[in-house]
Amino acid sequence: MAKKSLKNVVYSTNPDYKYESEEDDAQETLPKNEQNLYVSVDRKQRAGKEVTLVEGFVGTEDDLADLGKLLKQKCGVGGSAKEGVILVQGNFKDKVFELLVKEGYRVKKKGG
Repeated sequence: MAKKSLKNVVYSTNPDYKYESEEDDAQETLPKNEQNLYVSVDRKQRAGKEVTLVEGFVGTEDDLADLGKLLKQKCGVGGSAKEGVILVQGNFKDKVFELLVKEGYRVKKKGG
């Protein structure tokens, strides 16, 4: 086991201790039809500007970034994708909802 893959271990005298490695933290991406995504519009702590949030994505950061890129391209705006949340600049709640349904995701609208 490579030293770089060990995580949070300084020393252990326990002979049955199992080392945690960073590879164990990798999360598999759920199939599209098993994802439960929530679409909402938020303007809190954003200086009054609206963003469309897509929450509830379970999977790798690469797959999250790919989905975020698709949504941003279709809406023609910027945004970001990190920590299971996709931010799309502007109020595109209905358009994002329709795009995700066409892609095969289970989607619900959240908020007014």
